Amino acid sequence: MKGIVFTEFIDMVDAKFGPKVTESIIDGADLPTKGAYTAVGTYDHNELIRLVVQLSAATSIEVSDLVRTFGRHLFGRFVTVYPQFFRGVDSAFSFLEHIEDYIHVEVRKLYPDAELPTFEVNITDDERMELIYKSNRPFGDFAEGLIMGCIEHFDEPIEIDRKNLSPDKGTSIVRFSLTHKVAVLQ
Repeated sequence: MKGIVFTEFIDMVDAKFGPKVTESIIDGADLPTKGAYTAVGTYDHNELIRLVVQLSAATSIEVSDLVRTFGRHLFGRFVTVYPQFFRGVDSAFSFLEHIEDYIHVEVRKLYPDAELPTFEVNITDDERMELIYKSNRPFGDFAEGLIMGCIEHFDEPIEIDRKNLSPDKGTSIVRFSLTHKVAVLQ
């Protein structure tokens, strides 16, 4: 997993919970890297899992909630760090439908060794989209957080329905059904 994910996680923990919590989770996770990450490095995804488990223990917040929160945070950081990905994009659906054919292509140019998940996109009409997320890592909550961050960025009333399709806990296959909420006139 690319180091930018780790450095952004550490930055988020520092900002939301303080440097003492960050230090304690790094110490408690007993990491091979000792928590020393660079944005361009590549690290074992299990280190991130260990950090999140430690953060959950330190804060009493569920692991899945922390991972979704981090996904939302990371999407916001992507907007800042990679503004070229957002030029000319005016909606969550238009951004999400191009993850594979544009975003991941560009990410592979920046990080040729990146192991990225895949997204199959099915747009049924202007109001509905289905994303099938597939990863060799158990990061369905992370994908959901990124999608939530995307929806928040474009400030759209979109509901997410999630169905886990993974046969085991070591991987993620998740169907995300996104639907624009219809405004009710009174």
